[in-house]
Amino acid sequence: MSGRYEVGPGLVRFGQDFGNGPADGHLFQIDGSFERYRAEKLAARAERLGKHYLVEGLSEAARGRVTGFIARTLAGEHPDSFRFESVGATSVLHCDRAGQALIFDDNFELADVSGREPDPPYMDALDALACQVQEDLAVVTADDGGHRLAALHVCMPSAWVPQQKVGGTFASIHEPVARAEAMNRRGDALVRAMIEATDGMVRFVWGVTTDERLNHHPQPPAGTPASQWRRRPFNLDRPRAFVRVERQTMWGFPDVGAGLFTIRTYLTDCAEIRRDRTQCDQLCAAIESMSPEALAYKGLSGDRDALLRWLRK
Repeated sequence: MSGRYEVGPGLVRFGQDFGNGPADGHLFQIDGSFERYRAEKLAARAERLGKHYLVEGLSEAARGRVTGFIARTLAGEHPDSFRFESVGATSVLHCDRAGQALIFDDNFELADVSGREPDPPYMDALDALACQVQEDLAVVTADDGGHRLAALHVCMPSAWVPQQKVGGTFASIHEPVARAEAMNRRGDALVRAMIEATDGMVRFVWGVTTDERLNHHPQPPAGTPASQWRRRPFNLDRPRAFVRVERQTMWGFPDVGAGLFTIRTYLTDCAEIRRDRTQCDQLCAAIESMSPEALAYKGLSGDRDALLRWLRK
């Protein structure tokens, strides 16, 4: 909206009204595209679960705190789709959209599943819960030894490799981001702020892509040629472009030294943006403001001029 491409934390208090009605107050934004997102997640898991779900150094206390929070939040935000109940030491989350009930023990580990499980079966509670939402999930932890990205359940990455990020620090994770040096120097403070954010925070990042696929893992699935999987150049003769926005939220649990990080991906067709001249002018100005390094990082170096000509046509 500023007409500038900027790199920074961009954090605001969770629940701020961005013009999206009740959805702005939901940690998990579930809508009519749920089935598409779930199908993408199940396909990614089926191709290779360890490519998309990784855990390194996540304590039992942090795991249970996060999974319990997710289950209760889903039931609170979306009572038409989820119902949470406790029976003695057992807790159950009824997930109507997936046709399942997730049964947890007193440590909020997954004890059983009622209903048909995917292939491969759920590995644990975090894996099962991640398949009930349209967001990708990450857990950051911190202790006297520093902070780390302790868990990733990411089936729709934006051209990055989860295996290369798990266990890393804020600075190492964001090192490839163009013009992120100032933000990375504040990595420790930002992680501490995230873990203290018991009322939540939200931020947005964006880019432009030439396809509608949600899963942009750089490594193609087995059996898919790289030429078919990798990003296609923008073609003025057959123009297709989409603004890819990630709504990222953070929720802290200082009692266990952990923070939950969610990533919800949205795609808006640039053909639609072209019909709103104010939005289109803002997008063009922001693309023009990108440095060569930012254009390269966003995959737009070779597409910039043709994309701008089409947007302004």
